[in-house]
Amino acid sequence: MEPRSGCPINAAVEVLGDRWSLLVLRDVIFGDRRHFRALLTGSIEGIASNILADRLVRLVEAGVLTRGTAARGQRARYSLTEAGIQTLPVMYALGNWGLDWLPGSEELRARQRFMRDEGPAFVEELMDELRVRHLGAPPKHHDGPGPFERLEAALAGRR
Repeated sequence: MEPRSGCPINAAVEVLGDRWSLLVLRDVIFGDRRHFRALLTGSIEGIASNILADRLVRLVEAGVLTRGTAARGQRARYSLTEAGIQTLPVMYALGNWGLDWLPGSEELRARQRFMRDEGPAFVEELMDELRVRHLGAPPKHHDGPGPFERLEAALAGRR
């Protein structure tokens, strides 16, 4: 897909600029939803199956996700590419803006609050863990629980 202009912001918006694409990526990143059915049934916003199918195709074509080959009767598994992993700081910034300027339920805001409290170094840790999960990178050593385990523990403590 050729962008409408050479502006990098325009090019990024053409790939990520609709709400469904970012929400699909959010669910892949934070919910570890890697199959169509899990993304469809796990969407708290209620994405329609045709919209989900379209966004997955677009994200694969844009090089943000890969789609594993599935044998007949098996489910295809989606994985983040490095470009997909690099959307995490963008979502972190959007989430911080949302915390500051928009209302929402405290339960759904808890993840963003925890991430903000932990800071950019935590986002980098999450990205490293995503590289392990999605790209097969070797795991980095952690003294104690990894970033996703700490995030989940913090969220469980607030429920």
